[in-house]
Amino acid sequence: MLRPHPLRDVVLIVDDAPENLSILHSLLDKSGYMVLVATDGARALDCAHRLPPDLILLDAVMPGMDGFETCRRLKEDFRTRPIPVLFMTGLAETEHVLQGFQAGGVDYIPKPIRPAEVIVRIASHLRNSRLIVQTRAAIDAAGQAVVAVAPNGEVLWLTPLAQSRLRGSLDVEGRLPAALCDWLHGALRASEDRPFELLTASEELIVSRLRRGAHGEELLMIQCKVGSPEPAALMQAFRLTPREADVLYWVAAGKTNRDIADILGMSPRTANKHLEHVFEKLGVETRTTAARMALNLVTPHIAQ
Repeated sequence: MLRPHPLRDVVLIVDDAPENLSILHSLLDKSGYMVLVATDGARALDCAHRLPPDLILLDAVMPGMDGFETCRRLKEDFRTRPIPVLFMTGLAETEHVLQGFQAGGVDYIPKPIRPAEVIVRIASHLRNSRLIVQTRAAIDAAGQAVVAVAPNGEVLWLTPLAQSRLRGSLDVEGRLPAALCDWLHGALRASEDRPFELLTASEELIVSRLRRGAHGEELLMIQCKVGSPEPAALMQAFRLTPREADVLYWVAAGKTNRDIADILGMSPRTANKHLEHVFEKLGVETRTTAARMALNLVTPHIAQ
């Protein structure tokens, strides 16, 4: 849905107290924000799905669905998960503050609110959120289907292209398929870059490790499998020997060095030596990157 004022940040205020809504609405409107309001958790979820705001000010204590449960539900949905949530509450006990952060909130504003502080906090979180959104949008605009995964298999964030390709493959809790999690854990233990083939209802995908993030999350690339180029094409494109081209062909097909050695009738050490020569000629350091370059000969979209 298109926003009527694309240059104005949208803030959703969720509070069951009319006087609080009035004060905050006036404050934010005068500060240049487009303001939406909801008086309970259910209306907040509906509003956030119909017109996703840039930030949510959420009252922690409300009748029915409280702010903590509302925040948890927002964070369960990929469409609303990236929206920063700032809790507003008069509950100053540590357990309530921690509960807000555990539910997915990024900040805590005590009541009664201090207008200047609220505006500064909102501006700071919007700035940080905007940088994250722009970075992910840039990745998606470049045609990269990337997903960040926590050690337990939970999807932390993903680009729209990755979301499209994984649609229907994630479980109800937003985690990767069990087989894919097992592959990732095995790859981490063995320090391997071997890709994983994921068969969905509509296509076959190639999942490759990109790198580990600053907080332990794994960044994965999701590609559509369209087949590997013939060894002759690899020889010509990368100036490889026949054996090097054979090795690269099977690397692009997702085979391990031991698999390649068995297929080509050579020792794993010889297969590894050929692969080292391939890396040198391609100017790469990992088999994932080498496979991606090989698959690009079939169609540039394979690396997208």
